[in-house]
Amino acid sequence: MTNTFPTPDQRPSPAAAAELSGRTALVTGGGSGIGRACALALAQAGAFVHVVDRDADSAKAVAEIAGGQAQVADLADPGAIGLLPTEIDILVNNAGLQHVAPLTEFPPDRFELIQKVMVTAPFLLMQRTLPHMYARGWGRVVNVSSVHGLRASAFKSAYVTAKHALEGLSKVAAIEGAPHGVTSNCVNPGYVRTPLVEGQIRDQAAAHGISEGDVLSNVLLARSPVKRLLEADEVAAAVLWLCGPHSGYLTGASLPLDGGWTAG
Repeated sequence: MTNTFPTPDQRPSPAAAAELSGRTALVTGGGSGIGRACALALAQAGAFVHVVDRDADSAKAVAEIAGGQAQVADLADPGAIGLLPTEIDILVNNAGLQHVAPLTEFPPDRFELIQKVMVTAPFLLMQRTLPHMYARGWGRVVNVSSVHGLRASAFKSAYVTAKHALEGLSKVAAIEGAPHGVTSNCVNPGYVRTPLVEGQIRDQAAAHGISEGDVLSNVLLARSPVKRLLEADEVAAAVLWLCGPHSGYLTGASLPLDGGWTAG
């Protein structure tokens, strides 16, 4: 029997692993934070990127830098999702929102909104884009989950529920996509340095009369052995790696970028 596996000198180099020329990507929540970093990393690797955000100015600003296309859409609206492009090779489901309250006091409408944006929207986007990926025999779905897709925290019932649901959806997409050359994986960041998180640190410091450093180490990072915030570029690097040829056998997985949070 002839060995059809590539020899070491035939395999793509690490530099080639990030080559995405000719690929088209769609990144939700691409106007800021992790989404912005992912959009720019994919564009730098050669992909044409559709930057999806509900804020038109942010989407246009990132799309201009990336040389891509801004798509203004509220992902809580299925009608808006129905207007987004379908000929997509790389889908990055990143958009999300947070609300913190005890379960007994959590607003039902806020709970429902978080599920719409963070579960239903990824489902609808997969439905729209997977046929194109299947037809081409190649595709990458990367779902920006969270350490809260693997662990729970108090007062975040909607967010934890949504991220756990996204994990399950990603695994189903992995199983169904495998025969078509399509992978589906999650990345699971801990706390990422974004304007939202930095604002939370300042607010908690003021509310409790402690330093911002104490909020970071004793509150946000209490369960993380690595006592620093994760950078958005680090998340984007993991997303980019999941889109390359070296990761073609990795599917249905969850990649913790949590500073060791889930190790304990």
